[in-house]
This record gives sequence, structure tokens and C-alpha cells, in this order.
Amino acid sequence: MSISSTVSRSDYVGNGATSVYAYGYRVIAQTDLLVTVRNLAGVETTLALTTDYTVSGVGADAGGN
Repeated sequence: MSISSTVSRSDYVGNGATSVYAYGYRVIAQTDLLVTVRNLAGVETTLALTTDYTVSGVGADAGGN
């Protein structure tokens, strides 16, 4: 099996209003994504699936949100 894409990370800058962020690659399961938030001091916190965020587009070649 070959991997058709090498994209494995999407970075976004928040603006305090946006709450939906797109990813443009296929994931097999919601748990394939690791979502983190970095504060102004540079400290990263890992978010919890279903508690802090949800995933749509699982299995879609074009990705989801």
C-alpha cells in the first residue's frame, strides 16, 4: 500500500471567532487526528476528542472539518 499524500499537519491561526477548521486529507478514524492548541506563551495543549472537538469527513479523500 502506498501513501498518496505526505501532508500530515495543518496549522491555523485562531481569531477568537472561527470554530471550524478544515483538513484536506483522508483519515480512516476520528482518532487518527491529534488536535492541539498553542497559547501565546508557546505552550501546546492536546485537546480531547468529543469533549473539546468533533471530526467530520472521516473516510473522505478530500478530508473534512
